[in-house]
Amino acid sequence: MKTVILTESPADEAAIEVLLAAVVPHVEVARRINRRGYGVGNVLRSIDPALRELHYRRWADALVVVVDSNASPPHAAEANRPCGQAGCRLCRVRRTIEEVLASLKAVPGLGPIRTAVGLAVPAIEAWYLCGASQRARVSENIWFQAMREGRQAYSQSRLKEWVYGTERPSLELATNRGMEEMRRVVGDMARLERTFPAGFGALLRDLQSWPGEPA
Repeated sequence: MKTVILTESPADEAAIEVLLAAVVPHVEVARRINRRGYGVGNVLRSIDPALRELHYRRWADALVVVVDSNASPPHAAEANRPCGQAGCRLCRVRRTIEEVLASLKAVPGLGPIRTAVGLAVPAIEAWYLCGASQRARVSENIWFQAMREGRQAYSQSRLKEWVYGTERPSLELATNRGMEEMRRVVGDMARLERTFPAGFGALLRDLQSWPGEPA
């Protein structure tokens, strides 16, 4: 299955490719979507043209979108339901996808493009740290509980320091370390889902709902 990945950086895309290979059999990542840059804004702007191109030209079968939550509000609902929380990035990405898909004309003989959406809380580096004994206090629950109390559990700069040894890793370092840590954490997918139930749980359930994929 050919899949396009939209994330906030090339390093993130490489790590999500490792994750996909662990969840979706025979996945092949296609890298042909034109984009002007990275960051969450560019990801959101890329969804519409990406879905239209895939729907009508059909050179890939699926689109996976993963963004960081940063300081945005938590997804306050079950992983695969809208939460109604203003500013929830998971819901915003899903709404954008739904609106684009609803505007597309049916292509005879072809079904809709498959999609999957994930939210890394507060950043993908937190996923990389899942199960690392020295960083056992990194989780969705801890991050959002601190937000509710008006404080920060840990900074995104600190997460980068823990993962890469520096707050400003090079693209090569971020890519290599991200892929290395993702290979480790996908060895215990259940733990990753327990630690990040809303953001990672949403992505996992979307992938598992694709026709022909394991539940």
